Amino acid sequence: MKHITFYLDFISPYAYLAFEKLPEVLSGHSHSVTYKPMLFASLLQHHGQLGPAEIKPKRDWTYRQVQWLAQHHGIPFDLPQSHPFNPLGLLRLAVACSPAGTPNRYVLETLFRHAWRGGHDAADPSRLAAVAATLTPSRSPDSAEVKQQLRAHGEEALAQGVFGVPTFVVDGKSFWGFDALPMLRDYLDQTAWFAGGDWDKAASLPEGQTRSR
Repeated sequence: MKHITFYLDFISPYAYLAFEKLPEVLSGHSHSVTYKPMLFASLLQHHGQLGPAEIKPKRDWTYRQVQWLAQHHGIPFDLPQSHPFNPLGLLRLAVACSPAGTPNRYVLETLFRHAWRGGHDAADPSRLAAVAATLTPSRSPDSAEVKQQLRAHGEEALAQGVFGVPTFVVDGKSFWGFDALPMLRDYLDQTAWFAGGDWDKAASLPEGQTRSR
């Protein structure tokens, strides 16, 4: 049985689409999945990057593409009232719903759909309070323990070389993005490409000309 760790942030429409599509991708395989909410902004800060929504032409393209992807794959989808939104309330609520900080699919489905269906304000305090009342977390989302678990997920992700969300880690290999789902499936199917050396070879390619950072 393969174990998959899914790093996610509710701020990412690609993470939502990947979450909805994942059961289909994993169908027929013996597997387990651990879901680890984390703050995408911490990855951006660590790597010195801007988020996709912080670059105007990329922002426009992202919203066009995710809407197309959603209809192409038959996934209900609405852009929220504004984006990017502050995801901390949703992330902490998700973590608070599990003693280990690893929420189940019901919790994540509720929170992803809160953000990406209906076209509402994902961070609105009254809506957040309502969804918290529905989920009835066993701990306070504002507790020090919950905040530490959320930070720990991000630190763990960085230690594994994660640079974006959604990322799926299995057997020490990271698969990034919604469009990596077919590649993840291919790996689980044990196709011949993964038995060759191309995976490791890609990481050893010499770096050519670089810009100053």
